[in-house]
Amino acid sequence: MICFGVTGKGTYWRALELARGLAKSGHTLTVMATSRNQHRRFVTGPDKQPGVTLVETPDWLRGPLRSGWDPYNTLARVRWGRERHFDLVHAFESRPTVIYPALAWQRRGAKLVMDWCDWFGRGGSVEERPNPLMRAVLRPVETYFEDHFRARAQGTTVINSTLRERAIALGVPPRSIFHLPNGSDVDVLKPIPQDEARRRLGWPLDAPVIGYIGAIFRRDAELMAQAFDVIRQREPRARLLLAGYCNIDVARLVAEPGAVIRSGHIDYGQVSLYLSACDVCWLPLRDSGANRGRFPLKLNDYMAVGKPVAATAVGDVPELVQRGGFGVVCGDEPAALAEGVLTLLSDRAGREALGRRGRALAEGEFRWEQIADRLAGFYQHVLSGNLGANQN
Repeated sequence: MICFGVTGKGTYWRALELARGLAKSGHTLTVMATSRNQHRRFVTGPDKQPGVTLVETPDWLRGPLRSGWDPYNTLARVRWGRERHFDLVHAFESRPTVIYPALAWQRRGAKLVMDWCDWFGRGGSVEERPNPLMRAVLRPVETYFEDHFRARAQGTTVINSTLRERAIALGVPPRSIFHLPNGSDVDVLKPIPQDEARRRLGWPLDAPVIGYIGAIFRRDAELMAQAFDVIRQREPRARLLLAGYCNIDVARLVAEPGAVIRSGHIDYGQVSLYLSACDVCWLPLRDSGANRGRFPLKLNDYMAVGKPVAATAVGDVPELVQRGGFGVVCGDEPAALAEGVLTLLSDRAGREALGRRGRALAEGEFRWEQIADRLAGFYQHVLSGNLGANQN
């Protein structure tokens, strides 16, 4: 399993959790990602899960530039792979540090599976970049690497229906496509009684808190801020939690900055504490190609800690929320999203029932081990060569 990003961020977690689930069934896996700080050396070691080896590759670039484009990282991975055999290589996205080593392994006999869990190119997240010059420069490059190699894989995994349709349009045979959702880490992320969590954090017990975790696109942050202002007009005690790293200073976008709680960096083990202290968690997504082309992992975190969810009707998210019965779906306008949250805030018993349904879904269908078991079956079909993919 080969990723372009740095260890501990983004798609790395998707690959690692799948690897751990597969290893529990007896498979042997290597997860490769970019080191956070190494510029010349590989760092290799065992994961906590027996059967999984972690490989961190060097990259000459720094910080956010370590995102799959470095030629040195690419060549170092290709050289490293010359001495190692794999039956199957799962390429998570297709930036240079992933696709060129993956194709090299494919030429030496490995089956190639390509994962698609974000829409980066034209029409996708590149359009969310605020700098028009950066958009113009990156759009053709992102689009080329995202689209050009798809039909070369013997198997394709997609995170949602939008990317499935795009893969088919690029010539990927439908029979070779497997829907691979994100899972929930129900062993680490567990519900904590809300009052207990608030006492541990020193929060008031009676203030309504709406929670969000992780990074966000600028337009989605503006939607969140505008919806929160509407909520505050009706419920002045309301607070907005931004848990973990958030790339946008949402406090500058709301009418009352003091109502925003920023946790700053938190350890993974603290995610349960902060989210459990909330009344509602939300996904304020604008209807854009970037959002239709992804499925935020934070939704699985909300499910795992048993929180009711307010989500906008974008992409595949509303179907899951409605089918699982663990939240409300709203339009992607501030008033509609605010109304959905206020409806949840008005009924504590109802919120708790919704949260229990989300947790049950996380423990069952969306447990990482369950998803890994289904992926193992897909791998067997790929290895048998019976999927009808274009192998040229």
